[in-house]
Amino acid sequence: MLNHITLMGRMVRDPELRSTQSGTPVCSFTLACDRDFKTKDSGEKETDFIDCVAWRSTAEFVSKYFTKGRMMAVTGRLQIRDWVDKEKNKRRSAEILVDNAYFGDSKPKDEPPEPVPVADEGFGGFPGAGLPPGFDPFSAPSGEGIPY
Repeated sequence: MLNHITLMGRMVRDPELRSTQSGTPVCSFTLACDRDFKTKDSGEKETDFIDCVAWRSTAEFVSKYFTKGRMMAVTGRLQIRDWVDKEKNKRRSAEILVDNAYFGDSKPKDEPPEPVPVADEGFGGFPGAGLPPGFDPFSAPSGEGIPY
């Protein structure tokens, strides 16, 4: 049997990042997904609002990079939860447990670019992998010490 869901839609509101008592990050958000067909009555597409939950690093990723209105794609599985409300009524909710989240649009033009980290030492940002002092990778080799 297979329980796999792929959705693409827009974030209805900013994602809500929380932590469990043990410190595990969990993020809740809702996606607005248009249906593929138009209704007979109005001739417009209907929209489904689907609750999603992401855990751990996926939760942190979603809360850091996605905001209200952004297009995103998610993969995961459908989960049905039974619960009891304040009036002691039995309730049932369907939500998507998100395994992966992907950007569905380009970065908005009004967002500043992420700063690129600059390495303090080493070559390529790896400490201890530095080149010898005075080494110039763009100068022609002198021929000394070359084994061929």
